[in-house]
Amino acid sequence: MRRARSLHTSRRASVVALDPGTTWDVVASGEAGPQWYVDAAPLVVRRWIDRLALGPALRREPPGRPHLATGDEVGFWKVVEADHQTRRLVLVAQVRSPGRVTLEVAAQPHADGTEVELAVTLSPRGLVGRAYELVDLPAREAVSELLVLHLLTVLRRHDNPWAASSVDQV
Repeated sequence: MRRARSLHTSRRASVVALDPGTTWDVVASGEAGPQWYVDAAPLVVRRWIDRLALGPALRREPPGRPHLATGDEVGFWKVVEADHQTRRLVLVAQVRSPGRVTLEVAAQPHADGTEVELAVTLSPRGLVGRAYELVDLPAREAVSELLVLHLLTVLRRHDNPWAASSVDQV
């Protein structure tokens, strides 16, 4: 797995042994039921934290169609971009936060299947947002790591429910 980080963004990338179309179907799935972008453990914890912080603590169901679309609201996310041509999904968190939290996922062709890249970005607002950005960095790194591992697990199960080698985690 490739990892990168800046003060604002935590980024992870890994290759899965699935074709880009199949990978995208999982990444951008709008089907009813559990979805990686709603039900991953770090997002459930974040929803609980939002409730404690007197935020909206939203958990909206997926729209029940094959793919998410721009404007959809799922979990505590608003879909601001769902580009099915370039296979890029951008979600903005609707939570109590001193800044804008964005989750971006892209699925690009790779010689060994598909490279999945996930980025979590905090764009702080004001002085409180800047301070929060510094304090939040370790938590954002952990959330990025756990979230991409959850997504890779979902993709691996989609590839072959019995195979552990379909995801490159080097």
